[in-house]
Amino acid sequence: MSTSLKMEDAISARTFTIEDAYDNVGFGTFQMLILLYAGMSYMAEAMELMLLSFVGPAVQDLWNLSPRQVSIISSVVFAGMMLGAYSWGVLSDMKGRRIGFFATAVLTFVAGFSSTFSPNYYSLLLLRGLVGVGLGGGPVFSSWFMEFTPSPNRGMWMVIFTLFWTFGSIFEAALAWVVMPSLGWRWLLGLSSLPLIVLLAFYPLVPESPRYSISKGETDKALNVLETMARVNRKQLPVGRLVPYHNGGNRELEQVSDLQVAEAVHLLPNLAAVTDKTLRKQTGAQNISSSILILLSPSLLCSTMLLWFVFFSNAFTYYGLVLLTSQLSGGGSCGVHTTTNLLSTNADTNLYRDVFVTSFAELPGLVVAAAIVDRVGRKHSMAGLFGLCGLFLLPLLYRQPETFTTFLLFGARACIMGSFTILYIYAPEVYPTRSRSTGLGIANSFARIGGLLCPLVAVDLVQNCHQFLAVTLFTIVPVLATFATMCFPKETKGCALSDTFDDR
Repeated sequence: MSTSLKMEDAISARTFTIEDAYDNVGFGTFQMLILLYAGMSYMAEAMELMLLSFVGPAVQDLWNLSPRQVSIISSVVFAGMMLGAYSWGVLSDMKGRRIGFFATAVLTFVAGFSSTFSPNYYSLLLLRGLVGVGLGGGPVFSSWFMEFTPSPNRGMWMVIFTLFWTFGSIFEAALAWVVMPSLGWRWLLGLSSLPLIVLLAFYPLVPESPRYSISKGETDKALNVLETMARVNRKQLPVGRLVPYHNGGNRELEQVSDLQVAEAVHLLPNLAAVTDKTLRKQTGAQNISSSILILLSPSLLCSTMLLWFVFFSNAFTYYGLVLLTSQLSGGGSCGVHTTTNLLSTNADTNLYRDVFVTSFAELPGLVVAAAIVDRVGRKHSMAGLFGLCGLFLLPLLYRQPETFTTFLLFGARACIMGSFTILYIYAPEVYPTRSRSTGLGIANSFARIGGLLCPLVAVDLVQNCHQFLAVTLFTIVPVLATFATMCFPKETKGCALSDTFDDR
């Protein structure tokens, strides 16, 4: 009897957390499959956004649109993303990551494919706005993938995840180059929505995030996923009981051997279930207001405010550069309110070529980000890349030769892509699991405000011969973001993801 009690005490004493499990299991085949699935979603999102460079100019002459109306085609997508980023983030924190990205994939595919058949300008705006709402769920995928990734080299793996965005951008530019001249913009819209079918086809196999499950007190579900992860990676989980975090409890029985602990497991078949019930009582139902209050708590308020501005700045600059490439292609379209000249054969070739070339700029941006994110740190890496982006843009205050313009846009896009990548690594590391998707979702809503406004600058101002003003705005914003980044109160390099909240 005493031996049994001793073994029961040993099980109670031996505990492990999600971080302990990840350290044992490492990054293996299981995480690679997660990476491929989440990466496909990121690739699909990039394709849906990059096609804005081509659809606006294509329908401008078809429907006799003004520059302002063309810019609204892009703005309405970002308006939808602003709404979706918050909504999907809250949903995934309340109901689970799986529910969040399933809903986003369905909405994006249905609206994206339906927009292929838009009979007029206003129906296109409505459907692309719904696409934007669906695309607003993109951060749920990045949070989901990050929550399966061990702390060591997390930054590197998140950079690799971002590669899928770059692949999507490059693929969309190549697809447009092939499809647009012969088949037109409707085919481009239809073909660009097809990768989402892959996501929906494999959805039944997708696991819930163990971090999310344990944050909701569902230890059994978290343990089941961890056991599957260990089995696929051919590793072993730590011996003991899964707990949300180590509480520094009684260690008097640590001399009990691992073999004794393992042999005692069968004596406590209901221990996990009892633990789950206890945790549910302690945790309670998470609601929207509590998630937002955590973001605005004294310990996170400064980080939250700065993140909102930096997300706005990054999106405003990044998507502005994408649209500037199409506007400045072939010397620009100053004073041209229809696409009679813009869509000539030579202009078409320049447009597709320039967008394709500048899309490749994201690759060196990612390489630089991967090289410095875990060495230099998140804050200094972002600040340096923001500053370089502004320097690349300065010469574009005045018209430059086309080749030099493409080079400058190439350099600026490489820098802003690198900073965007590191920002998506840094932001989820700041927040605890119970509010991670909400925090990232609200921050992305501010990013979408930047995306909503940038077409008015990159398209409307440039086509109305105000390139100096447009580029001035695109230069000032990343410079301000440089200073904001340096004011972040926390450097998260090498830190484990927080599964608990401590308002200090």
